[in-house]
Amino acid sequence: MTTASDLLKRHFETLVADPAAWRELIADDLEWELVYAPSLGHPARLSGREAVERHVGWFRGAVEDFRFFDLWVYPFADANGAVAEVKAEGLIKATGLTYRQEYVLFLRTEGGRIAHLREYFDPVRAARAQDAPIADGR
Repeated sequence: MTTASDLLKRHFETLVADPAAWRELIADDLEWELVYAPSLGHPARLSGREAVERHVGWFRGAVEDFRFFDLWVYPFADANGAVAEVKAEGLIKATGLTYRQEYVLFLRTEGGRIAHLREYFDPVRAARAQDAPIADGR
């Protein structure tokens, strides 16, 4: 049985480095909550494989040399849940600015695949790297 902790580690290993392998980790009906993304003009929730892959594809195209590091994964008592803290950095192609971020990501699995993600990050860091304003969010 693949645990949520295993899938969470593989998510960070493959999201950017191996898109084909990453696609195999996610459920067709994946729900991905991006809690602070509306302040950057992005949706707060991505529903389903198509929406998730479109957004992840945009991200891969917008950032160069993106990498995750200092990953800490904390399993839940229920093997279907885990949370991670991770740092990341890359170059925003449009601005030439370095994007440095710290993420907290909650993951739930169903049927051995990633079924739900809830991601927290600092939108101010993202806006600065994109040379973009922070939206009101209302």
